[in-house]
Amino acid sequence: MKKDWMIKASALCCLTAGMLLSPAGQMRAQAVEVIATVQGSVMSGTTTEILKLDTKEGNMEIKLDSGTDVSECKVLLPGNKISVSVSHGSDEYLHAVKIVTGLRSDTVSLDTSKSSTVTGTVTDKSKDGVLYVKTAQGDMEIKLDAATDMSGCGVLVADRTYQITCVRGSDAYMHATSITDSLGSALGSTASTVPASSLTPAPESSVGVDTSTVTGTVNKKTTSDRLFLETQYGQMEIAIDQNTDARSGIFLMPDRKLSVAVYRGSDAVMHAATIVAAKESVIPVSVDSSNPSTVTGTIDKKSTENILFLDTQYGEMELKLDNVRNITGCKVLVKDRKVTVTCVRGSDAYMHALDIIGN
Repeated sequence: MKKDWMIKASALCCLTAGMLLSPAGQMRAQAVEVIATVQGSVMSGTTTEILKLDTKEGNMEIKLDSGTDVSECKVLLPGNKISVSVSHGSDEYLHAVKIVTGLRSDTVSLDTSKSSTVTGTVTDKSKDGVLYVKTAQGDMEIKLDAATDMSGCGVLVADRTYQITCVRGSDAYMHATSITDSLGSALGSTASTVPASSLTPAPESSVGVDTSTVTGTVNKKTTSDRLFLETQYGQMEIAIDQNTDARSGIFLMPDRKLSVAVYRGSDAVMHAATIVAAKESVIPVSVDSSNPSTVTGTIDKKSTENILFLDTQYGEMELKLDNVRNITGCKVLVKDRKVTVTCVRGSDAYMHALDIIGN
């Protein structure tokens, strides 16, 4: 084991020295922090925080942070060939200063008169400018163009959820016109890039302090006033109070992915300023509000920002949440919480929730 570690350490030293001595690695006058420029292919496992790069000298792990210039490359999908200028960080990691690549400019006409927006997870099958996206309605293939607006996300990586607006092209493919990171990004995007939920009863957060954004999944220990969030750095305990704006992240179900803007309170506890969860686009339907029904039950863990699964004495109900007017008696909704719901029938044959009251 010790011998293997020494071999890896020697290889890393050789790789760093090679980069420093290569012509591409000469320090640039206009960017003194750059110690080298490396070329390679993006590897599986790349995230918004760590770029895994396959180079001719070996595999590298390069940190991505708020200072990384991704203006000329926002697509970090497996197999994509890129060039990265790097610097040494105080944490002994190599940090990406700038990433450069290019998308092909195909001569395809787009029908911009009719667009659709989908929310889904980009898979590692994506390559050659074609995104493979898993959505609630099924898998989609969506092409990226040089003109695709990606100002709403830091970088695009596999296994992350995005909101994609697309149109049909003359090549019969759907083409992405804009992409937004549904969970916020480590490269400067915040929770505000996520479209606001249609749930509007919660007041605006009155927090007047600086916040930082963390992403993670909900732990089953979460309650209506404490969010336990599993992040890449470990579990966080976050207080939910009267100032928390949870309109875009009402449902705190186990394993649900969230983006949370947090700040340290005077009680030395981290508090949630805003909570945002991915929300799928829905097609508006008409509802018959002239004949409402009222049901009481407990919230099932399958519930999302789009559908409330309610366990009642008569069985499980599915209530769509696209027409909610009021939520009272609770800031967030957690598993097994008892609620009373006023609902109506929609033109899509589903029941739609109008008012939700926490019991």
